[in-house]
Amino acid sequence: MVIKPKIREFICTTAHPTGCGESVKRQLAYAASKGVHKGAENVLVIGCSTGYGLASRISMLENFHAATLGVMFERPAAGRRTATPGWYNTAAFEKAAAEKGVYAKTLNGDAFSLEMKKTVAETIKKDLGTVDLVIYSLAAPRRTDVNGTVWTSCLKTTGESYTEKSLELRDNTIVEKTIEPASEEEIQGTIKVMGGEDWADWIDVLSGAGVLSENASTVAYSYIGPELTYPIYYHGTIGAAKQHLHKTAGEITEKHPGVRAWISVNKGLVTQASAAIPVVPLYFSILYKVMKEKGIHEGCIQQMVRLFTEKFYGADGPVTDENHFIRMDDLEMRGDVQEEVKKAWQAVATENTQEYCDIEGYWEDFYHMFGFGYEEIDYDQDVDAQEGILSME
Repeated sequence: MVIKPKIREFICTTAHPTGCGESVKRQLAYAASKGVHKGAENVLVIGCSTGYGLASRISMLENFHAATLGVMFERPAAGRRTATPGWYNTAAFEKAAAEKGVYAKTLNGDAFSLEMKKTVAETIKKDLGTVDLVIYSLAAPRRTDVNGTVWTSCLKTTGESYTEKSLELRDNTIVEKTIEPASEEEIQGTIKVMGGEDWADWIDVLSGAGVLSENASTVAYSYIGPELTYPIYYHGTIGAAKQHLHKTAGEITEKHPGVRAWISVNKGLVTQASAAIPVVPLYFSILYKVMKEKGIHEGCIQQMVRLFTEKFYGADGPVTDENHFIRMDDLEMRGDVQEEVKKAWQAVATENTQEYCDIEGYWEDFYHMFGFGYEEIDYDQDVDAQEGILSME
């Protein structure tokens, strides 16, 4: 079938298997260019199919030749409906791992469920014995906890409403958006979905099953951002969840002797989640322009390769700040970068977006998430939307 992008608000409802394969191929090549290092040997990646989770898995393969077990929640193709991008990404990743003769298996299902946690523990015990690194990179709109309660996250402020400039993705205009404050129930729901409770549950199950190696590490991904985005992010419902995640790292380390839990604060990047947050796409498009002009822009794969080869498994790693966070947003938060972003933010309007924003770069990253926008690919050709996954269980 011929597959074209179908955009609905901030999501694309189709994905291109060849394009997703090209995305993975490029990330593999970048990681391989940074050489092989000493570090993890057996790795569990929870949320492995897109974004930072996928890039982490690619780094583990290319930079450490590590065996990886991945957990994802993706949909295969059905009839005229394509698979989700993560399904095609994982097919391409597993093919690359097989060609290298390196173990890579993926379990598809609800990572929040106790059943999946037990299945993962059993798979580790059978196939790997133990894992020495657990990467937690899960993003989801809702969660059913072990008691069967369904929690839903939301993208709102806390305390009072907030009005600010935003990029209207439908026509690339600058508009004002007002975000209403969340109720206490909505705040708690967001913490339950995006906070650290599930991360802690995973470590409890894995530790109880005896599948964590001696001196195992676990790392979860977070974002803080500049004061400019605090009202909608760090001081909003998402920020409340991330602060809970940060607290959980210390609780995991204290509860499980021999396990060290870390938080990696990553750079702001275009993701399916971030595209839905008012204000954030405009900030990212300005940030992209500033960082590209300075030659310090990084995508997911550049971030994760630098994280694991330099800051996590480097000679002095893990390298942390005073809060014990690994700061992968160090280039984003540089004083000269943020000063230029602030100036651009004050000046930007619909008439001058090309001067202050990298909207083309924003949309390029957006389309690439779904396998579109690669010049090497003829998108008028028929492709097999039913592309499978090698070791899917």
